[in-house]
Amino acid sequence: MQNKGFVKLFSVLLALVCIFYLSFTAVTNYYSDKAEEILKQEGNDAYAEYLDSISHEKVWFGYTLKQCREKEINLGLDLKGGMNVTLEVSIADILEVLSDHNSSPIFKQALQQAKERQLKSQESFLVLFKEEFEKIDPNAQLSTIFSTFNLKDKIQLTTSNDEVIKVLSAEVESAIDNSFNVIRNRIDRFGVVQPNIQRLGDAQGRIMVELPGIKEPERVRKLLQGSANLEFWETYELSELMPMFINANGLIKSMSIEEGTDNAEEIAEVEPLKNEEPTDSLGIEELLSDTINNKEAEKTDKELYEEFKKENPLFAVLNIYSNGGQVRPGPAVGAALATDTAKVNSYLQMKQVKDLFPRDLSLKWTVKSIADENSTEVFELVAIKVTNREGRAPLEGDVITDANADFDQYSSASKVNMRMNAEGSKVWARLTKENVGKSIAIVLDDYVYSYPRVNGEITGGSSEISGQFTQTEAKDLANVLKSGKMPAPARIVQEDVVGPSLGQTAINDGMISFIIAFILVLIYMMLNYGILPGLIVDFALIVNVFFLMGILASFQAVLTLPGIAGIVLTLGMAVDANVLIYERIKEEKLAGKNIKKAITDGYKGAYSAIIDSNVTTLLTGIILFIFGTGPIKGFATTLIIGIITSLFTSTLITRLIFDRICAREKMQKLTFTTVITKKWFKDTNFDFIKARKFGYIFSGILMLVMIISLCTRGLKQGIDFSGGRNYVIRFEQPVDIDEVRETLSNVFTESQVSVITMGEDNQIRFSTNYLINSTDENVDEQIEGMLFETLKSLNCLAPEVTKQMFLERYSVKDGQYVLATADNEDNFGIQSSQKVGPTVANDIKVSAIWAVLFSMIVIGLYILIRFRNLSFSLGAVIALVHDTLFILGVYSLFYTIMPFSLEIDQTFIAAILTVVGYSINDTVVIFDRIRENLGLFQKRESKDLINMSLNTTLVRTFSTSLSTGIVLLAMFIFGGETIRGFLFAMLAGIVVGVYSTLFVAVPLTYDIQTRKEKKALKAK
Repeated sequence: MQNKGFVKLFSVLLALVCIFYLSFTAVTNYYSDKAEEILKQEGNDAYAEYLDSISHEKVWFGYTLKQCREKEINLGLDLKGGMNVTLEVSIADILEVLSDHNSSPIFKQALQQAKERQLKSQESFLVLFKEEFEKIDPNAQLSTIFSTFNLKDKIQLTTSNDEVIKVLSAEVESAIDNSFNVIRNRIDRFGVVQPNIQRLGDAQGRIMVELPGIKEPERVRKLLQGSANLEFWETYELSELMPMFINANGLIKSMSIEEGTDNAEEIAEVEPLKNEEPTDSLGIEELLSDTINNKEAEKTDKELYEEFKKENPLFAVLNIYSNGGQVRPGPAVGAALATDTAKVNSYLQMKQVKDLFPRDLSLKWTVKSIADENSTEVFELVAIKVTNREGRAPLEGDVITDANADFDQYSSASKVNMRMNAEGSKVWARLTKENVGKSIAIVLDDYVYSYPRVNGEITGGSSEISGQFTQTEAKDLANVLKSGKMPAPARIVQEDVVGPSLGQTAINDGMISFIIAFILVLIYMMLNYGILPGLIVDFALIVNVFFLMGILASFQAVLTLPGIAGIVLTLGMAVDANVLIYERIKEEKLAGKNIKKAITDGYKGAYSAIIDSNVTTLLTGIILFIFGTGPIKGFATTLIIGIITSLFTSTLITRLIFDRICAREKMQKLTFTTVITKKWFKDTNFDFIKARKFGYIFSGILMLVMIISLCTRGLKQGIDFSGGRNYVIRFEQPVDIDEVRETLSNVFTESQVSVITMGEDNQIRFSTNYLINSTDENVDEQIEGMLFETLKSLNCLAPEVTKQMFLERYSVKDGQYVLATADNEDNFGIQSSQKVGPTVANDIKVSAIWAVLFSMIVIGLYILIRFRNLSFSLGAVIALVHDTLFILGVYSLFYTIMPFSLEIDQTFIAAILTVVGYSINDTVVIFDRIRENLGLFQKRESKDLINMSLNTTLVRTFSTSLSTGIVLLAMFIFGGETIRGFLFAMLAGIVVGVYSTLFVAVPLTYDIQTRKEKKALKAK
């Protein structure tokens, strides 16, 4: 073996990298276990305080715990629970606003027709709108619709339709970006650990939000779907309010003494900030540069601080910007630790305390922490003046026409330019004139983003906000200002909610199936090839899993339940490379070669088949990754990485071990067989080519049955493809599934309703497309209410169970009904929910069809390029179509019979593509042997060569299929209900894949090649 040194060095370096990245998961698990102990012993408050106190501590190689969490292996929502939401910004609504709500009949009709077409098209809405607009009236001009006051600088009456669409495209893109920024900021303030927010790369303006551990889905829905609310407020100066805060502090002290509510929490002293005048030459108050001590004060200061807290309960948690009787100018009252903001709010919301302050005072927190990202978060409290009787801001964000970040060449600082419409300009001029020398607060979603100081009256509607901004801060502020003109709220078009207990069950089931499958494969390899060769393969498989997990951690990939299936499947397929190598070594030994030469030639002879078979499977994994979303993308990720690591460990790591041991004298007697497998498939001589006609007849009958079933019974589409809602509900006792199904069908009328048992008799899955096209924000709450009332009327739920308990899960403890906790597996109610809108369902369906077709085309082209023979390529593709039709037919025939779900959804498409990859893997190995034999025995008839190739590789086909089948069967039995349909398709795929290789792909290749040769002879 050449380059041994490089392989050893690379292996060591890769192992070190994997250890490094996997260590973060070990560290976070250690601190999570400590936090769980505190939760059990001291409750939620102590739990939250502990996590916050250590979040910014350096706990591992200079990384804070927060940074360690960002680098640990991410578990998907199906494993740890949470909420996954896809939001869509309505482009039609954006166009309505951009047109200034134009009432033109052509415009209205074009919008409506574009909406209808979008339900069945993946084309951009703007393209569809333009086509419909020109179809209604070919002479109509879009410029007459969109040459509004706000767009007058970009669209004139003479602007062509194509140019108008370009402008609208830029405006739509900006609106979607603004929506993304608003949603991101809302989630940041929501307090979710490791949220994942992404703009999806499609033409529909979709945003994906993943929120682990969420227990209040309804609150999240309202948070995400609300319109942005940008406001400009007048402010108070701290100097005007300082006496009142002093009085409030004294009042709270007296109330604490009277009520005996002294807070004994350990809170470190926050020293007052120094009084410093802002250095902003343009009169805009700069962001605070003062530092605030963290909560982790010196232990010796504890007693001193306790005394201070007794005397100053408010100032102990709110650091007032005052020093020696001097207060800092500006509206910022003071600062507080993130953990103390709730306490400050509770103090200031007391009726007696509120009465001390002016009625028009409103106190709001800043959206961003003023502390370093590695320090404990600290937020400022800003004093807002409410001058409107209705409590509305004097100026709102809908007047903003444009905002952008710029660079000031004189001060070397970033600034923000802002433009307003005519109406806004008038109000802005009055507002700035009345507040010269004071600040105006810019507030979005009730949080303060900036409070610039006014130098003088600003007329004309153009303003410049400058200060000590970084480029990032200036860009963020510009985005906030543009968010104020967000014309349409984002609507949820797809949603998945998984309860933590269901996620824990999935983890347990997944790990059990993984361990059982892994042990079975290890045992099988030793039984098949002997103790030492089996142990070498087993070591390579263990190293493969280690490398795979380490690389997943380094890429910060998300591990899902289908991802675990991908890992286990990778193990089964990794065995294939070792089987190919060992079978080759056995052949070389039979030829009389010594062990060293046999191993060298065995590896060399197997390389071609290993590479071809793994590349074809890799191609299907890449296609899955491109077309898949969510868990399917996770499955594809693990499959791709697993194929690469298995190639490395199977061909290089095992070779290093063999090179090390084969020089020993006692190793010369290695046989790579056992008593059990010594005579397996030895001297087989089955005439596959002669039997091909029986194969054709059987396949023809099989395909006819499948096609008839598909045409008559059809397929049961999951909500991924049809649109709708799914709810997995667990009850305290088994329920009558037929009664539940009938009653729910009568309640959710004029819709498709499905009720099936999920695993145990006390767990069901309810599916419906009721009101799936509704855009009402309250429709989810309405459906959940109907479901709750119906189940309660059937006595499926105890009288003590409330709607909140039903929605957020509940437990029964000592006869009492209580809301469930995350660590309690014995809970009831809605365990998970899923929602897919019709437009998303159509997109998923179209993408799935393209994924299957594209995978077959790519594989066919690869085989054509690799084997340079059209007959090989055609035979392989026809066999793949045969296998795909078989799986579809099986699902069509048995979806009403099997005790588990056989719905056509994204997971099913993943199964189809994996079966395609597995089937072509087997076919390519045999094709590779045929190609080799054609080169070695050029004078023999092709029929004999093909039969010889099939019989020679039969032991490999059996071993690989058996090992992969064992893996999938273990997962099918122990892997849990959620992936059972997926595994059923895989098991069926293995059977039909082996059959189609032996009796369809190879015989067809022979017939095509023979016909081609006969035509050539006839032509001569």
